Amino acid sequence: MQRIISLIIKELLNIWRDKKSRISILIPPVIQLLIFTFSATLDVKNVPIGILNRDNGKQSFELVQRFRGAPTFSRIVHLQAIEEIAPFIDNQKGIMVVSIDEQFSRSLDGGRPATVQLIFDGRRSNTAQIVAGYTNNIIAQFNVDFAAQNQIRQQNTALFPYNWYNPNILYYWYNVPCLVVIISMLTCLIVTSISVARERELGTFDQLLVSPLVPVEILIGKIIPGIIVGMLEGTIILTVGILVFQVPFTGSFLLLYLTLFVFVCAISGVGLFISSLCSTQQQAMMGIFVFMTPAILLSGFATPIENMPTWLQPATYLFPVRYMLVISKGIFLKAMPASIVLAQTWPMIVISIFTQMGAALSFRRKLV
Repeated sequence: MQRIISLIIKELLNIWRDKKSRISILIPPVIQLLIFTFSATLDVKNVPIGILNRDNGKQSFELVQRFRGAPTFSRIVHLQAIEEIAPFIDNQKGIMVVSIDEQFSRSLDGGRPATVQLIFDGRRSNTAQIVAGYTNNIIAQFNVDFAAQNQIRQQNTALFPYNWYNPNILYYWYNVPCLVVIISMLTCLIVTSISVARERELGTFDQLLVSPLVPVEILIGKIIPGIIVGMLEGTIILTVGILVFQVPFTGSFLLLYLTLFVFVCAISGVGLFISSLCSTQQQAMMGIFVFMTPAILLSGFATPIENMPTWLQPATYLFPVRYMLVISKGIFLKAMPASIVLAQTWPMIVISIFTQMGAALSFRRKLV
């Protein structure tokens, strides 16, 4: 045990003293936290749009003013002819064009249906769908107000949507719980994957082999520092999310830390396996990103797993980050009970056992 503790202390000191390792651990998490919290958001704001109003009547003017007063649309370009619509969309000067025909006000004043044409840039499909929802709300409210002013009978139906767990749809409430998982995974991978590669690069790996340490002790000494750093990074992001970004934490800290420990154990096995295959730290870093890209894309962080092709969805079960994201968001926002947490934890335990065994076999083979 004393030899293992000494090796763990040596690894932690090497991580802190080595400039490359220190930068790799400190800089990427900070950049990720800032980018994902402030920039990588699905909230649509400050959107430029075009309006072609060929009516110039009272009702069309009122509708245009509602678009001008909406905080979502930062700049409104008034088009003069139908021929200007295609260049406006093609050159990406705006995400949408609202086209109001000549009969709009006359049709409404005469009690007849009036139409508004909405033309979207389909190349930005997600933004277009969100803007379409905002636009439909503006037009629907205009319709309700016009009917009330002119005493037009409508059905007494009203929808009052209520969003559970995130009432104001704040996107960083979704991002911060996910970053606790992703940044813990990144730092744990970095520490464990470059540990052996750094020893080989510096020429100290042979000295480690002739030391009194047996292979199992070397394996444990290489894995535990990654687990410690991963848990520490997760704690930092958790603290920043709660104290700085004011993301509510409604669940159990004990459950979160227990599951986070299982998660980083699984990831440390992957990191050590990558390290056993690499001779330099540069190769190890490339191996990290080779693993990180599919792990994040298939985790459900960027896109829902249900939206993925049916044949691809089973592959998501191979990555522990899929389960940990569900646990982190659930414990953060809706106080997920222990029974549901356990249902998401036992697959990570199985993955952890296999990754640790695979890393141990690969590591021992390299030693021999």
